Amino acid sequence: MAERIVSFVMSGGVGSRLWPLSREDNPKQFHDLSGDGSMLVKTLRRLKARPAGETPIYLIASERHADRVRTDIASLDLNGGGAIFEPVGRNTAAAVAIATLQSIAAHGDDALVLVVPSDHEISTDRQFWQTIEKGAPAAAEGRLVVFGIKPTQPETGFGYIEVAAGESEVRTVSRFVEKPDLETAKSYLAAGTFFWNTGIFLFRAGSMRQAFEKFQPEIWQTAAEAFGKAVGDVSGLYMSLDLYSAIPSISVDYAIAERVADIAMVPAGFRWNDLGSWQSLLDVSPSDKDGNVVVGDVVAIDCENSYLRSEGRLLSAIGLKDVAIVSTPDATFVAPVSHSQNVKKIVEQLEKSGRLETKFTPAHDRVIVSGGWRKRVGHWLFDETLPLWSTAGVDEVHGGFHEALGFDGRALKKPKRMRTMARQIYAFAVAKERGWQGQADRLIHHGIGFIANKGRTDRGGFVRTLNVDGSVADPVEDAYDHSCVLLALAHAYRVGHRDALWLAEETFHFLDTHLEDARLTGFLETPDGEGMRRSNPHMHLLEAFLAWHTVTGDRAYLRRAARIIDLFRSHFFDPESWTLGEFFDRDWKPAAGVEGDWTEPGHHFEWASLLVDFAAKSGQKDLIVFARKLYASAIANGLNRATGLAYAAVSRQGLPLEGVSRSWPQSESIKAAIALDGTGGPDLKPEIEARVGRLFRWHIDPAPQGLWIDQIDERGRSLATEVPASIFYHLVSALTQYLDGTEDDPKS
Repeated sequence: MAERIVSFVMSGGVGSRLWPLSREDNPKQFHDLSGDGSMLVKTLRRLKARPAGETPIYLIASERHADRVRTDIASLDLNGGGAIFEPVGRNTAAAVAIATLQSIAAHGDDALVLVVPSDHEISTDRQFWQTIEKGAPAAAEGRLVVFGIKPTQPETGFGYIEVAAGESEVRTVSRFVEKPDLETAKSYLAAGTFFWNTGIFLFRAGSMRQAFEKFQPEIWQTAAEAFGKAVGDVSGLYMSLDLYSAIPSISVDYAIAERVADIAMVPAGFRWNDLGSWQSLLDVSPSDKDGNVVVGDVVAIDCENSYLRSEGRLLSAIGLKDVAIVSTPDATFVAPVSHSQNVKKIVEQLEKSGRLETKFTPAHDRVIVSGGWRKRVGHWLFDETLPLWSTAGVDEVHGGFHEALGFDGRALKKPKRMRTMARQIYAFAVAKERGWQGQADRLIHHGIGFIANKGRTDRGGFVRTLNVDGSVADPVEDAYDHSCVLLALAHAYRVGHRDALWLAEETFHFLDTHLEDARLTGFLETPDGEGMRRSNPHMHLLEAFLAWHTVTGDRAYLRRAARIIDLFRSHFFDPESWTLGEFFDRDWKPAAGVEGDWTEPGHHFEWASLLVDFAAKSGQKDLIVFARKLYASAIANGLNRATGLAYAAVSRQGLPLEGVSRSWPQSESIKAAIALDGTGGPDLKPEIEARVGRLFRWHIDPAPQGLWIDQIDERGRSLATEVPASIFYHLVSALTQYLDGTEDDPKS
């Protein structure tokens, strides 16, 4: 009777050696490289084809790829298995521990567990299972069984297994060795006792549990806690981020395989390739009469033994031999096939400079014509929106501006936040500068008069909130509000309102006297210094300082901005995840719990724009790399793939924490792409057009004239009940910059 085998597929890798095709958001296991299904689907089909009986199949994958996984496995019966999603990668030891826990829970200690990678090419299902069955008796006895391939060449891209001499079907492992250099690989080939390591494991669940308890108790305990608290639904089992991230990150080879005794190895009876390079794809893919592998729209003349692949535009080649060319819509890789494994060096270089091309696969429907949205943007902004908000949005009775409008265009009687009053002043000032013919000067004067007469405190600062009638509702002096006031006054001053200067000078004095942190760099949230600290008010202060430098040319404002940049470098930016921290304690250490893991794609975009601006003004050109990394992180990890819109908040690992999409991050994504375009990175003009298009598709076009849908759920449905005035500042800023940076489309 055949042993019961429970199969697990590990699908957490990125496959950077197959860049530019394989990327973080779409790794190689999801690609169809041979025309008969994705690597993942082929692996699952292979496991389903066990001749000796069914094997329950489980898939361990990254939660950020959950939608793609569900699509790939939708038509496959996993024989009672299912998907298990990791919120963050913790290497293969964690995955094997989870596989063991699942097997024990569902099938008992004596179940045999087969763990396989998701992205290997294996010749036939029958030969694969014949090899696995040969190892089953040894695994049932409690031995860890691995599978090796007899080398055919001195390969430097694989790990090796050394075994005791002999010709039996099950050998005893002497040691595991890392990827060797060429001379060492030649010696392994000559010795005859070395095999390529396939990364496939077979073991009895109870034996693996004992190995973890003996050699890696911390991994086992933390994995067991995460598994015990996992939440399941029809789509799979989801691990808790807090619990799963506590598992030590180490490979199962180091954690277990190199420590346990009496490991068995079965020589594989199947042809195998880990598809770890373009050379490997040339070796296993169908070729033409000249030995070329040609995929996509390619014209090849007098070429030999070359891998030529195009994922979009026409690729033409003449007289090439032993060369790999892989072209995608935004990147092209060219190298001798013998050097194609070194693509990782290219990826490393790109990541150092914050290039987007390693993180994100561009959409196939990108708009190519720059300026294609100019006509719609100009009409909406100047003919629909500014006329509405300059009338219905203005409180002519009590002063200031209304906090929100209903979808009928009528004002809602809500308390007036200082930041909103300031942002409306800013919006009308920017509109005047861009040639709007409305009553901008009257509205700017109206707004400045309201905040100066109704919103000032005895110490020269500004209150947080006013009632509808202009009386004080919340007297707290908030740094965020003061940043908005300073920004508004800078732009008012720029368009001729000289009274803005003295008010700004008094506001700067208040900032320096009551909100500057005497202990550390930066500013307090409020004068009492209590509560959690945030990077966001500092970002808006940076924006205001840069605006005043632009208006006056005074480098004192640039020095103020430099202090915020120092905070960004030392505390706000995480170089490992390319993310921006939001919440901190009083000593600028990341907050505990979910607040410490909280990031907002919209703020990544805002910071990217400001860093480019500061770099241009200060000469600190290295900041452009930081800007690219923030943009790349937000695009790769912060977007809802169903709508293409930025989420409100995601974890540092790219998991949605707030699944809604608001209108302002989409506006800021436009500004970031405009700022980064032409800084030495990719051509972002198609991306700019696509971002403007998505803003109109989801947030503007479905709303009544001159209004917008501020909140959209994960499926693209409106959640908005009103139109907040504070968003007007984001829209005016982004869309006027778009108009400034594009030319009229002659076809429009």
